[in-house]
Amino acid sequence: MNKRFGILTAGGDCPGLNATIRAIVKTAHEKYHMEAIGFQHGYKGILDRDYRVLTPESVSGILTVGGTILGTSREKVFKNEEGDNRDKTAIIREVYDELDLDCLVVLGGNGSNKKAYQLQEAVGLNVIGLPKTIDNDIVGTEQCFGFSSAVAIATEAIDRIHTTAHSHNRIMIIELMGHHAGWLALYAGVAGGGDVILMPEIPYDIDHVARAINKRAEQGKEFSIVVVAEGALSKEEAAMKKSKRKEYLLNSPSAGYRVARAIEKATGLESRITVLGYVQRGGTPNAWDRILSTKMGSYAADMLHAEDYGRMVALIDGRVGSVDLAVVADKVRYVEEDDRILMAARSIGTCLGDE
Repeated sequence: MNKRFGILTAGGDCPGLNATIRAIVKTAHEKYHMEAIGFQHGYKGILDRDYRVLTPESVSGILTVGGTILGTSREKVFKNEEGDNRDKTAIIREVYDELDLDCLVVLGGNGSNKKAYQLQEAVGLNVIGLPKTIDNDIVGTEQCFGFSSAVAIATEAIDRIHTTAHSHNRIMIIELMGHHAGWLALYAGVAGGGDVILMPEIPYDIDHVARAINKRAEQGKEFSIVVVAEGALSKEEAAMKKSKRKEYLLNSPSAGYRVARAIEKATGLESRITVLGYVQRGGTPNAWDRILSTKMGSYAADMLHAEDYGRMVALIDGRVGSVDLAVVADKVRYVEEDDRILMAARSIGTCLGDE
């Protein structure tokens, strides 16, 4: 009997989701004669029994389309809202069996792949994960689909802000996504010629940032570009106890605004802030993300055929392979101090806030 599998997209959307869905469905159908069942709105679609059969015809034309045709949500599979007494894991297992699925394929970030692993351990589902996030912070893979497009979008924004910064002789702060890891800020900051790049892995000293900006002013460069990841912290903020810092951040403006305020106080120079927000993860995937999504999606179909379950598709040494989901679950891939792009940024004189 030919295999039948479920597929869902969960967590935040990003460029390349549809391209990946297309590659999985078309490869599974054309190469292995498998049937795909698409669940709407992530894990919520399983709980609500909201699904449809996906065919090569139903995924035709979506390679270049942003978002996800299946929709997404941040459904808490292992936690219930007040008044909800359902055993969600039991329902998911029940629907899995009702549909006679051989595997559940999950396109998601850290949290979604963690849930896939937990469902495997808790109720015995066969699962395969795929790494999607513009934060590029999933352990086990060198790159996630969606990241390249987000870097291109953020870099273009920095390029455009450069002209205004130069015209008005201002300090321009651009806040990018990245709660825990600074991959997006680092890559877009380097590609866009950022003078200062601040990210979660390196708590910044505002005196070092001010010194770098003042040095540029002394050299006749009357503007500076400061790229800030949303999870960037000052040394003082990073030193706070976790509970105190959480309360402090809840009652404070976002990282970009805190940096802008501190720079104005330290330098006396006029600063302006741009928060790029959801623009970073919207719209059509670029060429590289279409290629990566197609390679990863096709490889996932090969894994389905081989019954290579409990693993996540990954880019390893430039080639598509897979890693055990146990390696991925509940972990974050941070920018290391010896990362080549980080070292290159230091070499060309970019201020990272720590020296």
